[in-house]
Amino acid sequence: MGIRFIPDNTRYDFAGNRYFAFAVDGLLALITVVALFVYGLNLGIDFTGGVVVEISRPEGQQKPISIGEVREKMEGLGFGEVGVQSFDNDKAVLIRVQPQEGVTNQEQQVVAKIRTALGDAYKFDRVEAVGPKVSGELFTSGVIATLLAVLMIAVYVAFRFEWQYGVAAVVATGHDVLMGVGLFAVLGLDFNMTSVAALLLLAGYSVNDTVVVFDRIRENRRRYKSMPLPELINTSVNVTLGRTILTSSTTALAVVPLLFSGETLFGFAACILWGILIGTYSSIFVAAALLLYLPSITASAPSGGSGEGLPAQT
Repeated sequence: MGIRFIPDNTRYDFAGNRYFAFAVDGLLALITVVALFVYGLNLGIDFTGGVVVEISRPEGQQKPISIGEVREKMEGLGFGEVGVQSFDNDKAVLIRVQPQEGVTNQEQQVVAKIRTALGDAYKFDRVEAVGPKVSGELFTSGVIATLLAVLMIAVYVAFRFEWQYGVAAVVATGHDVLMGVGLFAVLGLDFNMTSVAALLLLAGYSVNDTVVVFDRIRENRRRYKSMPLPELINTSVNVTLGRTILTSSTTALAVVPLLFSGETLFGFAACILWGILIGTYSSIFVAAALLLYLPSITASAPSGGSGEGLPAQT
């Protein structure tokens, strides 16, 4: 007999408590918006420009590059934010330095300091300056990619279910992405291309949870045609509650180690963990409850009857 963390007979009134859930949601949204206006996003060098330097070991040396050692040497140069990323099986490292205000010949001075710090242990394969125009285009591309992802999610859900489900899904997913962006503003984490990847992953995970709940609601609407919509939503969410929480928990456990993998992945992991929490919350309390305010869904569920033979929890 398997262990069940969520009892089989849960009968929580999710629909009836939606106003409290909406109030909590509104408070979080308010904090997010205020943080974005007051603090803004701490844009990383991917979006602000700067100098990019690619280094590798000299010919004949096969020893992998220690990214921690390179990062430690960069921290003492007074460059501010420095991005250090390894690739090619730790045989090469990409160093990104943010723009240096009040510095003429920025590229030459940055490279000179890096050469002095690293010595002869590395060779410089590429040096280039990333201007504000290019970094601005990257930021715009990131925003467009996120918006397109949310839009395509809405189209997918609308085709798989009905347009009302698509509307509810895009609102819930947009809510989750906004909360993810808010995390970067509140904590002052660097917002870069890795952050955009985290937001896209967050959106995909969120809609996966939402689709599971919607699928059960659609199935129960066919089976219990006389059941009032609020009761039908409660039944459907309670049935999928165990699956939703266990899936979210196991995913979170897989992401937790990334929090301790260094500064580069901390923001990514923090966003994913926050997204799992918010995505689980929105799929249970927000997405399903929104169906109560869509006329066609409401009209198709009569107010009389309670339905019998409720499904067992999965």
